[in-house]
Amino acid sequence: MVFDADWAFAQYEKVREALPTANFPARSTHISNIGEVADQFDVFLLDAFGVLNVGNTVIDGAPERVAALQAAGKKVLVLTNGASLPPKVSLVKYRKFGFDFKQSDVIASRDALSVGLTGRPEKLWGVMALEQSKLEDFPVPCVRLALNPDLYDQVEGFILLGSATWTEAHQDMMISSLKRSPRPVMVANPDIVAPRETGLSLEPGWYAHDLSHRTNIRPEFFGKPFNNVFDLALAQVNPSIPRERIAMVGDTLHTDVLGGASVGVKTILITDYGLFAGKDVAGYIKNSGIVPDWISTHT
Repeated sequence: MVFDADWAFAQYEKVREALPTANFPARSTHISNIGEVADQFDVFLLDAFGVLNVGNTVIDGAPERVAALQAAGKKVLVLTNGASLPPKVSLVKYRKFGFDFKQSDVIASRDALSVGLTGRPEKLWGVMALEQSKLEDFPVPCVRLALNPDLYDQVEGFILLGSATWTEAHQDMMISSLKRSPRPVMVANPDIVAPRETGLSLEPGWYAHDLSHRTNIRPEFFGKPFNNVFDLALAQVNPSIPRERIAMVGDTLHTDVLGGASVGVKTILITDYGLFAGKDVAGYIKNSGIVPDWISTHT
């Protein structure tokens, strides 16, 4: 199976009913970079993958663009569905890339999940995660899931955090356990795919929708395009700033553009990097009806 933009687009469309709804402009305006519309906004919410970096490679010119926005007095926040590592670890990566962000500037879907977990009655959660994911940061007891079928039956809920080491065997064990005993499933990264240097990787959102289809369990999602993570970001914005003075910048229609539009901010789709790199986005926009306010070739 080839995981390309066409495949990813089709998967997002298949689960469209599970995503938020929004109003969109009749058409998009084309620009070459987001600096061309900087004077129209006071706040920029930037996706990470496809806008700042692709995998572990910084996008050429992105640090300089962000620095220019910050120098012009714009509030610039990173709003990412990258949930495998705590934001403080991600901050180190962004600084190595050349970005001058503070810890409070980085808002991740992992943060929204932590809020959603607070006060939950479940005593132990099984987590799809990397070994370095630092599960002790969560407000509930967690254990990393491995290839031990007994462990899946012992936990009282499941968290889908990061899928880099997740296999079909892991997925089958979780689904078999949920069929025996349905329990809550919470997803900290709704992305179906993510752009890497060598192509697209399958992300927790893919496994969550697969799980839902095979068990009829409806996972609870945290992160773009869902409002919970936008609420965290917008809580850092002066409430006197109107939503039309805030821009969500990202490389996907179904997470960044749909999510931004659903909370009433303006949206900018980046096309030269990330999901639609090398593609003509017009067909995807027409077929989905998800229309960004601007289409920019570069950050």
